Amino acid sequence: MKELTVSKIYLIEHVSNTIWPSSQRDVMAKFQKEEEEKTLKAISLFCFPEGINWAPLTEYHSETFSFVLTEIDGSRRNGYCRRLLPKGKGARPPEAYCIISSLACFGLFSKIFDEVEKRRQISMALIYPFMQKLREASFPAPGQTVEIKSFIPESGTEIIHLTRPLDSWLEHVNFCTLFDCLTDEEVLQVFAAAVLERRIIFIAEELGTLSQVLHAVAALLYPFTWQHTFISIVPEILIDVVMAPTPYLLGVQKRLLDLVTDQSDLLLVDLSKHKEKTFRVTIGDEDSILPPKLQAEILVALSQRKNVSDVEEAKKVEEVNRVVSEAFLHFFVRTVGHYTSYVKFTKEGPGVFEKRRFYKAIESKTIRHFVKKFMQTQMFDLFIQELEQQQPLGLQQGESKASWTTVTH
Repeated sequence: MKELTVSKIYLIEHVSNTIWPSSQRDVMAKFQKEEEEKTLKAISLFCFPEGINWAPLTEYHSETFSFVLTEIDGSRRNGYCRRLLPKGKGARPPEAYCIISSLACFGLFSKIFDEVEKRRQISMALIYPFMQKLREASFPAPGQTVEIKSFIPESGTEIIHLTRPLDSWLEHVNFCTLFDCLTDEEVLQVFAAAVLERRIIFIAEELGTLSQVLHAVAALLYPFTWQHTFISIVPEILIDVVMAPTPYLLGVQKRLLDLVTDQSDLLLVDLSKHKEKTFRVTIGDEDSILPPKLQAEILVALSQRKNVSDVEEAKKVEEVNRVVSEAFLHFFVRTVGHYTSYVKFTKEGPGVFEKRRFYKAIESKTIRHFVKKFMQTQMFDLFIQELEQQQPLGLQQGESKASWTTVTH
């Protein structure tokens, strides 16, 4: 039996605001060191959810995935990880490179990881000057590009373009992965369970598949926000979280399947390529939660993404993201988009949501039946609470000036 070796984790950058630090080096270095010591203890669970003791390997395909760190105050930070096997002879343990950021920029950070991995396979020493160049550059705003110049032996000076998409709320999402794993009808059933805040577990072999699918499912709820437990990759040591009675979105590696199949009152979704069936555990009503007519409308809208072909991968992801997000946003417009007419404001205090009048204004019985359940969710309740606190500017007659396009999370 091969001796187990502790795998290494490198926190290559900690991005806590919109720019990489370029001044006050000594203060930042001390602060960063303290933060890294605390953060590394937490992120080691997510970078190596199987545990950090690995048998040395001779082959390992690098993979990129993300996770979320939830603070005591409920705030969330995004973790991005690239696991790889460094170049060398003989068996050796994999390494993990991690970025912790308050920003959700999966595509941009993945490109940074590509550059890090390219340099790591030559020499670890080449990573540091590259990261120094990153620290000296401004973090790109949505829709903007930053150029980084970096020298690589035998290749010369390279110019690296780091771009953020204009629609920043979707820059951490790739709906293509979700629809590669599930049919359109299956996605609708997952969405239906999520919109009623049920317990949902996804299983897959690949960490990247788990993280991308969970973030995609959460993004389907826009402009509402998932308010409950969200763990895109559950570390083995924390697997007991599946027994929690409260709503959750969990990603579990398939090798741990036997530890979750004894659960009930949830939706267990298999994302594997060679699966026996997609839904291993169901409540049974997932295909009847959404109004039938609106289900049909979503399916028609989703079919438009199949027209996206013969384009570069980045453009394909962007266009598929647009088609999918618009399909599900239209669903919310059709069901609860009239909410702005039923939030009444006064000059003296916050607004008041007229829940009964809002509900009775819905003519369709099937839509009203769905909305009655949706109104009981925490995501809807908090969305309305935030709206009630937003006193419209220039208020004259006590009417809400809010609109669907401006009241977002």
